[in-house]
Amino acid sequence: MAITLKQLHYFVALAETGGFGTAAQAVHVSQPALSAQIRDLETHLGAPLVDRLPRTIRLTRRGQEVLARARRILAEVGDLEQAVRWHDGLSGRLHLGVIPTVAPYLLPDVLTRIRARDLTLDIRVREAQTDALVEALGRGQIDAAILALPVPAPGFEAIPFLSDRFLLAGSEQRLQTWAHQAARLSPHDLVPEQLLLLDEGHCLADQALEVCGIPARRQVDLGASSLSTLCGLVSEGFGLTLLPELAVRTEAAAARGLRLMRFAAPEPQRDLALVHRGGGDGAWAADLAGLLRDAGSTLVARARDLVPVAP
Repeated sequence: MAITLKQLHYFVALAETGGFGTAAQAVHVSQPALSAQIRDLETHLGAPLVDRLPRTIRLTRRGQEVLARARRILAEVGDLEQAVRWHDGLSGRLHLGVIPTVAPYLLPDVLTRIRARDLTLDIRVREAQTDALVEALGRGQIDAAILALPVPAPGFEAIPFLSDRFLLAGSEQRLQTWAHQAARLSPHDLVPEQLLLLDEGHCLADQALEVCGIPARRQVDLGASSLSTLCGLVSEGFGLTLLPELAVRTEAAAARGLRLMRFAAPEPQRDLALVHRGGGDGAWAADLAGLLRDAGSTLVARARDLVPVAP
């Protein structure tokens, strides 16, 4: 009996979840069915792949080797399916990953644009931090991801689609402190102790620290889980934060006490890109990047209407 893709899929699920019950739930089969497939795989390979412990499993040395190869095989199969599915452009099924500081602002507009082009496209969205999306992309669990450059892993193709500038956000009283130097305000002028950022793991927090020239996280108050939380805090006078243009329209409307100020040129920014594994016909990725560029440019233009760029 030959090894099947089903067996490899089940084995990867088992390794990632750490238990037969949770793995069975993840792949939507009964636990006996999953256990039988794992036993058949071990029989075919002639070696145990997992140590069955009372409440969990542990991969054997052979199991760790099989896991690495199984992930590569499943990713290759995913690429094959993708190449055939999207031979004629963006159509069929799309598994898209998006970082949390982009998803709530860009997705509503871009999904509307995608639906206007093709109502039959089946879109599945996963919102997660950069490292999780890069891992999912490498395993073939998603087709593409919207990330901020640079991508923290080699081997992917990136199509930049938007330069998203940062604005200084805070209460009116807080920003009044900087009014006298608005024409020459630099991120490096900010006092680290006044800066609030997203909790560790969000790439936006790392980018903000970098543009402000702050080398150590311990100097900054980190802990908010979303930009909306940050904007609510700073609008009430609890420090300052950096807000990307992409989020300006939504957050300015939600936090009524929020005030925004631009930095002097060159304004700090993040560069957003559509990242995919590459290979085959990349027309679908170019199509999608074009839609992202259109949607993003619209949001940025609205932000610049609210907070004009200095002439």
